Amino acid sequence: MRPLLTPAKPLYSGTCFIEIALSADDHDCQASVTAIGSGTLMVVAPSKGIIVHRYADGHVCGYVALNKPEEWMRSIDFGDPAAGFRRLADEFHGWSPLLTAFVTESDAEPWHRPIYALPVGLTWDRLPSVTLVGDAAHLMSPFAGEGANLAMFDGADLAHKLVEQSDTEAALAAYEERLFPRSSDSAGRSAQNLKVFFGADLGPIRLS
Repeated sequence: MRPLLTPAKPLYSGTCFIEIALSADDHDCQASVTAIGSGTLMVVAPSKGIIVHRYADGHVCGYVALNKPEEWMRSIDFGDPAAGFRRLADEFHGWSPLLTAFVTESDAEPWHRPIYALPVGLTWDRLPSVTLVGDAAHLMSPFAGEGANLAMFDGADLAHKLVEQSDTEAALAAYEERLFPRSSDSAGRSAQNLKVFFGADLGPIRLS
């Protein structure tokens, strides 16, 4: 649907996530799990990070984050997951074993999640009977925490405009008039926060 309105395509941000997990009964990594506390642990350095969350039942899920070309990620053979995770752990040489254990001991399927985003400030000319909502309109990284919120807001706002106005085209135009600035704001913060977390010149983290 998007190509009807704009030639813009999602672009790779340069950051990719790989899923990691530890089961609740993995006693070999108990010290690592304890280090999380009762919530989320995020440890970041320039161009990399380990993010894990401990759930109430004791199991751990999270991600390895790396700034790498997609070709580099595809070069890792995850046919042997343990070997693949060890290769990822090599990127964290010198880090505490309490942290690298989340990678080397992971029992997750090593799903590769490259972070893609549409250009910040994306707009399009009004096309009769067509509009976009959610990720189709404003795909962004998860680092503003607004993706699902915006999608629900878009749907509710569009429905409200269609009920409020008898002229469908006027309703769609009014919806897009509000859509563009709110999505641009969130997309801009998302892109900036991604750089704050994983940029090559990592400094004190201040999120917008």
